Amino acid sequence: MGQDVRSPRGPRCIALVGPFQSGKTTLLEAILARTGAIPRAGSVDAGTSVGDATPEARHHKMTVGLTAATTSFMGDSYTFLDCPGSVEFAHDMRAALPAVDAAIVVCEADEKKLPQLQIILRELEELKIPRFLFLNKIDRANKRIRESLAMLQPASRVPLVLRQIPIWKGELIEGFVDLALERAFIYREHKASEVIALDGGNLDREKEARFSMLEKLADHDDALMEQLLEDIQPPRDAVFDDLARELRDGLICPVLLGAAARENGVLRLMKALRHEAPDITETAKRLGAPESKDALGFVFKTLHSQHGGKLSLTRLLAGHLDDGATLQSSSGGASRISGILAVSGAYDSKRASAEAGDTVALAKLDAVKTGDTVSSGKTAPAALKASEPTPPVLAISVAATDRKDDVKLGQALMRLHEEDPSLVIVQNAQTHDTVLWGQGEMHLRVASERLSDRFGVKITSHPPAIGYQETIRKPITQRGRHKKQSGGHGQFGDVVLDIRPLPRGEGFKFAEKVVGGAVPRNYIGAVEEGVVDGLARGPLGFPVTDLQVTLTDGSYHSVDSSDLAFRTAARVGLNEGLPQCQSVLLEPIHVVEIVCPTDATAKINAILSARRGQILGFDTRDGWSGWDCVRAMMPEAEIGELIVELRSATAGAGSFTRQFDHMAEVTGRAADQIIAAHQHAA
Repeated sequence: MGQDVRSPRGPRCIALVGPFQSGKTTLLEAILARTGAIPRAGSVDAGTSVGDATPEARHHKMTVGLTAATTSFMGDSYTFLDCPGSVEFAHDMRAALPAVDAAIVVCEADEKKLPQLQIILRELEELKIPRFLFLNKIDRANKRIRESLAMLQPASRVPLVLRQIPIWKGELIEGFVDLALERAFIYREHKASEVIALDGGNLDREKEARFSMLEKLADHDDALMEQLLEDIQPPRDAVFDDLARELRDGLICPVLLGAAARENGVLRLMKALRHEAPDITETAKRLGAPESKDALGFVFKTLHSQHGGKLSLTRLLAGHLDDGATLQSSSGGASRISGILAVSGAYDSKRASAEAGDTVALAKLDAVKTGDTVSSGKTAPAALKASEPTPPVLAISVAATDRKDDVKLGQALMRLHEEDPSLVIVQNAQTHDTVLWGQGEMHLRVASERLSDRFGVKITSHPPAIGYQETIRKPITQRGRHKKQSGGHGQFGDVVLDIRPLPRGEGFKFAEKVVGGAVPRNYIGAVEEGVVDGLARGPLGFPVTDLQVTLTDGSYHSVDSSDLAFRTAARVGLNEGLPQCQSVLLEPIHVVEIVCPTDATAKINAILSARRGQILGFDTRDGWSGWDCVRAMMPEAEIGELIVELRSATAGAGSFTRQFDHMAEVTGRAADQIIAAHQHAA
């Protein structure tokens, strides 16, 4: 067999990606079992898999973070990165993809998962990563292979090229024909497939399907096209070479069949990887890595283990790396390696060194973060590639259950962000709350569980405060006096303030029109500070905006006046004046832009309308076949759990971004309810 006689090409790194619950972790188990890395395949449901080994993954029975595992096959070393399928944990996949040589896209013939598949294939296409499609769960297939391929093709911008066809026994698939190898195989559960004679109807189907495969390859090979036109059978090795070249050039996506739970199709997949997937030389070239004798690596994941401290999962792109070496980071700073670990799920197997192509965990690189390029040279390397997290869509306010854990909570949140940059921590200056932003409900739930289980911080959480404000409708002139005598120097400040509303969005302005030195110049700054103090909480209980306060008059005492006295007088004047100005509540309005599959657009419009959204319009999503983009104005208060409904309506594929636009008045019963709730919470 042409693909099995070449010499080893060094360690390779392969990403396992695909829609949620497509069987990626099960495929990893099957690969590890069939290649002898583990005695038998574990189970996700039973909690015995190498992947999904964290307590959170086991509890939820889903991949909530990247898992790496290394095995060998026919003299080659392979590290597989099992990436989460849920869009909420997709940043782990995005951060790791630049480091891999190729990807296996695990999917099933399920039309509902087509939008998720399209999102993943688009990521791979834009990064120019060679990819195989592994059509999983074919033991449950209820469609013919051509129907499945026709259904899946719209998700890919390049042709899906069938490499195998199934052998049917009644309504069940009992084996497959390899179109490149021209051999038939019968599946044997948890064992290597058995070669059988290719004859009868299977031979006829094979010839037809093989010709279709060759036609697609010939679109990019003139010599092959001539052979087909002249009815000449191309050499088998030339077919394999074409498959490998067109895969690496991103011209095709080969499709292989299997059932990971039964370990069917795994060895044929490994042989396709061995012959056709590129190696580290081509990956480094794709990333634009400079030629250098120094060790050069790309950090694609950061972990904080309970006993081993910080670990940086790194793909070595070039050179030789020894334990104890000092690495320069593209983000600045240098760190000394205090251990090189093989990636085997538990990261506990120490190594003395690493070579180009190896995927390893480097211990205690304090100055290094996910996405950094590191080098053993004397100068910091240029950053090769980093994946920016998608904007977060859901938030909770978090606080330590025990106040003495406040510092511990802050440190734990920083470590969580270091592990997963798609988690964002924001300090709300107005409410003094710590707000944790994430990619969805499950994302935030898992983050909360990690705070408790791994970092030992129990937390309470609640929805974050909405940025309500208030303003005034009526102008007024108000005097503010502060006079206090308590032995020795007293306190005296007297101001006259003109308070007037401003147009929406103007904010706060301060002016002074004092004549005749009624208020000395050196106290005017203190008056402004006092006004700002008073604006922090208006009559309705919210910060006050869109008004101008002008100091017009006042008086002072040569001995008792001071900055503090005038600051207090200004605050008193404002607090007494604002209740007479007809206060009105304001709520923040955002422009929301939703992307969703076209067949879900009507549902999205209904969701927006039910949440007081004003639909501005929708259009087809640029460059995305079968997707729409919907724009709407929405109150911030209605955006809170929008993502939960959105994901439910789009089978987990939809998402949105938002941008603050303006403040709008809230009146009547809605305003009364907001004010009452705020007063109750206070």
